[in-house]
Amino acid sequence: MLTEQDVRNIFIETDALRRGHFLLSSGKHSSEYWEKFWVLQYPHHVERLCSEIASRFADEKVDVVLGPTTGGILLAFETARQLGVRALYAEKEGGKRLLRRGLKLEPGTRVLIVDDIMTTGGATKECLVLAAEHQTDVVGVAVLVDRSGGTIELGTRLEALLTVEAESFAPESCPLCINETPLYSPGTSHVS
Repeated sequence: MLTEQDVRNIFIETDALRRGHFLLSSGKHSSEYWEKFWVLQYPHHVERLCSEIASRFADEKVDVVLGPTTGGILLAFETARQLGVRALYAEKEGGKRLLRRGLKLEPGTRVLIVDDIMTTGGATKECLVLAAEHQTDVVGVAVLVDRSGGTIELGTRLEALLTVEAESFAPESCPLCINETPLYSPGTSHVS
């Protein structure tokens, strides 16, 4: 069993917890950034983290693990492998998450949604909408890090391996911007 401190240590050991002034994919600014790809580059860490997720949902009779692009793909694959089920990937197209390449989710499928770092829950909520459109039964959501301090309500069971209360700011009221601290944009996709 992984503790929250174990998860934090993985991020620290891999230099994945960054300090500075960052533009998050939500469009908000923050003084810290949890760079999941610095963790996800190590298969042994991915295996260990996903083992914890799989153990928390082992009794839920999961049929499919669904993850949003991009980091969620790696986590969905490894969690599904450990549970012995399929993995599907919610890709963004036209501002909406969907299944591509003819992949399907049948009504009544028991779905576990996994993602990497949750700040506002945007990608996770989009996966929940996708699952609802396919009339599936969502058994829960698992994330590596919940940056909201546990404040996001998803309407389903949420298992965060680590919960932190990371401050984030609207750009117009960001104290780091006011102090002219250089802004870094480490993510690949941002809310428009």
